[in-house]
Amino acid sequence: MDLNTQAGMRTDVYTPDRLIAGPSDDIIGKGITVLAGQVLQRGAVLGMITASRKYVLSQTAANDGSQNPSVVLAQDCDSTAGDIQGLGYLSGTFNSASLILGAGHTTLSVTDALRGLSIMIVDSIGGV
Repeated sequence: MDLNTQAGMRTDVYTPDRLIAGPSDDIIGKGITVLAGQVLQRGAVLGMITASRKYVLSQTAANDGSQNPSVVLAQDCDSTAGDIQGLGYLSGTFNSASLILGAGHTTLSVTDALRGLSIMIVDSIGGV
């Protein structure tokens, strides 16, 4: 009997992305609402729109609050059909090479902005 065809069973291929660069006990995640109309990948640096408290890819030209990086997206999210629930990392240490940045942001700009929120960005994973 093939277990992969049973109801409720699924097999995925694990592909390490090296996003997480520190101890797993430092990571805190939180459910977030991802604004409709986006296709975002794990590692995207998001900002929160102040009025709606929904998250979008942080871009420096925004003026709705989302220009301020506030979370690192923990999972791929496709909100093209409407707002969806996702998971954002509120703290932890992350590999700069695995981050996805919005227009105008640099590794330095998001590193400085996220440091005060207990999100640390490092340039390498040291031996991994």
